[in-house]
Amino acid sequence: MTTEKIFHSDMAVPPGEYLAEVLESRGISQAEIGRRMGRPAQAINEIIKGEKAITADTALQLERALDVPAHIWTGLEAQYQLVLSRQSEEKQLQQDLPLLNQIPYADLARKGFIIFVKGSLEKVRALQHFFGVSSLGNLPNVKAYSPAFRCSQKKQASPYALAAWLKCGEMRGREMATKPYAKEALKSKLAAIRELSITPPHEFEPKLKQSLADCGVALVMLPHLSKTYANGATFWISPEKAVLLMSIRGKWADIFWFSLFHELAHILLHNKRMTFIEAGDAKPEFKEQEQEANRFAADHLIPPNAYDELRNSAFSSPQVIQVVAGKLGIHAGSIVGRLQYDKLVPKNSVLNKLRTRFTWTE
Repeated sequence: MTTEKIFHSDMAVPPGEYLAEVLESRGISQAEIGRRMGRPAQAINEIIKGEKAITADTALQLERALDVPAHIWTGLEAQYQLVLSRQSEEKQLQQDLPLLNQIPYADLARKGFIIFVKGSLEKVRALQHFFGVSSLGNLPNVKAYSPAFRCSQKKQASPYALAAWLKCGEMRGREMATKPYAKEALKSKLAAIRELSITPPHEFEPKLKQSLADCGVALVMLPHLSKTYANGATFWISPEKAVLLMSIRGKWADIFWFSLFHELAHILLHNKRMTFIEAGDAKPEFKEQEQEANRFAADHLIPPNAYDELRNSAFSSPQVIQVVAGKLGIHAGSIVGRLQYDKLVPKNSVLNKLRTRFTWTE
C-alpha cells in the first residue's frame, strides 16, 4: 500500500499565465486567438492577467482553438480560485484572532465540545465550525447567540464565552429525549420539584431531569465556563422542547434551587422566542420579566404567608429554622438564603451553617 501526499501551493497563479505561454510557444497573438474563439482581444487579455475567469464555455473554445483539453483549463481555474479562497480564509482567520482570548477554548476542548488543536489559527477555525459561522465576528448578529451580547454583565465577563456556554447547552439539550412541552403538567410538578431540595444531588438530579423531561424540558447541568459568570439560562430549540441550562456556579444549594425556579418561571410565563440568561443585572427591556421570575421563584420556594410569619418570628436559632423548613418541606438553607438576601440576618450569622454546598461530577 502506498500513501499519496498532496501538496497545496499557496501561490495564486492565474491559468492565464499558462495560456500566455501556449500562445507564445505557437506564435499566436492575443488578437488572433480572440478571432479564432470569436472573443474580443480585451477578454483574452483579461484572462491572461487573471481578471476574468475561464468558464466551462471558454475552456471548450480553448480546446478547439489550441487542442488543449477543456479539463486542463477548468482544472487550472479551479486550482487558482481555491488558492484565492484559502488566502481569503487566512485573512478572515487573522481578523478573528483577537477574539480567541474571549472564548474559553481549553474548557470547550476539555469537556469534549470541540476538537483539540494547537495553532491559534487552527483554534479559530475549530471555533468557527463549533458555532457554525464563517467569522467569529458574526456571533453578535446570530439569533441563537445574540442574547449573550445583550446581557449587562460583570466587567470581566465575555459575551463570546457566554455564547459558547449557550451553544454547549443547546448541544446537550438536543441529545436529551423529552416529551412534547406540557405547560399544565409542568405546573403540577412544581411542589414535587421543590421537595427534592431536601435530598442530595446524586438523588435528586436523575429524578429532576426525568420529571422535567416528561413535561418537555431538557435540564442541562453544565458547569460554567471561564468568563461567563452565569447561573442559568432558558431557551427553546423547538415549540415542543425547552432547554433549562444550569451552571451550578458557586455550588450553594439555595442559589441553585432559586435559580432553577427562576428559570422555570421564564419557561412557564414568558415568550418562547426569547432566550433568558441569569447573568448580572437585567437590562431595562427585560427587567419586568426578571422581576416576575424572581417573585415566582421566591413564592414557590417559600409561600408568601409562611414567609410573612417567619419574618415576624424569632428566627435567630438554627433549630427554629429547621422546624419551619420541615413544615414547608424544603431545605433549611433556602430559608437562610432568602433571609440573607432580604438582609434580615447577616451572612456571617450562625444560621449560615445551615446553608450547604453541592459537589458535582460531570
